[in-house]
Amino acid sequence: MGVFTYEQETTSTVAPAKLYKAVVHDADDIIVKAVDDIKSVEIVEGNGGPGTIKKLNFVEGGQNLYVLHKIDAIDEANLGYNYSIVGGAGLSDTVEKISFEAKLVEGPNGGSIGKMTVKVQTKGDAKPIEKEVEEGKAKGDALFKAIEGYVLANPNY
Repeated sequence: MGVFTYEQETTSTVAPAKLYKAVVHDADDIIVKAVDDIKSVEIVEGNGGPGTIKKLNFVEGGQNLYVLHKIDAIDEANLGYNYSIVGGAGLSDTVEKISFEAKLVEGPNGGSIGKMTVKVQTKGDAKPIEKEVEEGKAKGDALFKAIEGYVLANPNY
């Protein structure tokens, strides 16, 4: 098994605590409203804390697909959230698991900086397909921006 690590940063004009609430606590409801292709989010196992597995149902290329997302850790004090994609359309045949370690920190002018470390664990001696890595980064950014957009469009959130 190989482990390949990628770093990523995204900025937001939304304050860290408010954005954390949206991204971690309310994302299941917000993304269904903010992203047309995501149809539902359901808890398959657990109570919402670490160990919980969620199923995100979405449409891509006219197909109904899903991703299984496992919560690894929630760090309220440091605005951290770790999760993994453990099944479904988010994993190619050569990938065992993709882990994400996310943290929000204070950004310029009262906004936020989202810092993400992505670890792709491949099967055997396979290497990640660069196109899939880039597509995954783009989807992650789009989801983050959709949640940010929802918060900005709903000032009373």
